[in-house]
Amino acid sequence: MFFLPFSIILLIIFLIILLPLFLFLLQIEIIRIALGKLGLPPFFAFVVLLASLIGSGINIPVYSKEATIFQPHRELFFLFQPFRLPEIETKQIIAVNIGGCIIPLLLCIYLLPKAPLLPTLFATIISTLICFKLSKIIPGIGVTIPALIPPIAAVLLAFIFSPDNKIPVAYISGVLGVLIGADLLNLPNLPSYPGIMSIGGAGVYDGIFLVGIISVLLA
Repeated sequence: MFFLPFSIILLIIFLIILLPLFLFLLQIEIIRIALGKLGLPPFFAFVVLLASLIGSGINIPVYSKEATIFQPHRELFFLFQPFRLPEIETKQIIAVNIGGCIIPLLLCIYLLPKAPLLPTLFATIISTLICFKLSKIIPGIGVTIPALIPPIAAVLLAFIFSPDNKIPVAYISGVLGVLIGADLLNLPNLPSYPGIMSIGGAGVYDGIFLVGIISVLLA
């Protein structure tokens, strides 16, 4: 028989163990609902979901360039003349993430026949301008943008330009707005720091796949 304090401790441990699993399953269910709203058949939605999960850890290098990092600043004295430690040359790699970029682009292509052309074009152009204006380049991190503004803007634009068929317009303008406005237009301005700059991946660049999913859910 367990005493009350021991039972509480067991309950807390049980919740700590199950909470990550619950949150993971909740995210999976949210994505599944969003893919269903896009009109994907259940099996196709499952394949897209599985591919996005697996592909989120795969980056395809597009090109690389020389990058420069500096060792920590320390002054050394040689013949009473201070000098800094030498620079270290390394690479900056620009890559695209399969789960966060390639798959959203394929979904955009899938949705194009279902989306009205002119409303989608206008919504995408405005979404791109908004994302470009809001994006910031932070050295050592990459391109950042407020997470909820792109999907909210995409949904509002879809309501304005295509109220009767807003879901594909919201998804396409949300994905392409971030991809073009925040990521591609800022590539020439990236500082020359080393590492992998992953378009659509987690960390340095925003998750374009999630922007599209949130846009569909809000629509």
